Amino acid sequence: MIVGIGVDVVDVARFEATLVRTPALRGRLFTAAESALATESLAARFAAKEAVAKALGAPPGLRHLDAEVLTGEHGRPELRVTGKVADVALALGVVRWHVSLTHDGGVAIAYVIAEG
Repeated sequence: MIVGIGVDVVDVARFEATLVRTPALRGRLFTAAESALATESLAARFAAKEAVAKALGAPPGLRHLDAEVLTGEHGRPELRVTGKVADVALALGVVRWHVSLTHDGGVAIAYVIAEG
């Protein structure tokens, strides 16, 4: 059963300009492992974190660091949730996450499905 679906689109150039203008933002949005990635990948991961919030109904108190996008087997994106994100997901009955990321033509897009 699908508990929630989220999608988000990020303009890569605008996202990069924001990271340059506010360097501390990188540490508030991304884990150490994520931070080392190229801008396009960061934009896609940011979109995924926003899509996670949407899939959960955007409750207050969620932190971007509580949703980490990992690279799984064969390059497939996977989610690791902790903290408030994990608590909300558990309360909603989420047992599995599905994530799709893409970036091309200056935009990054992420789809997230929370499955119960």
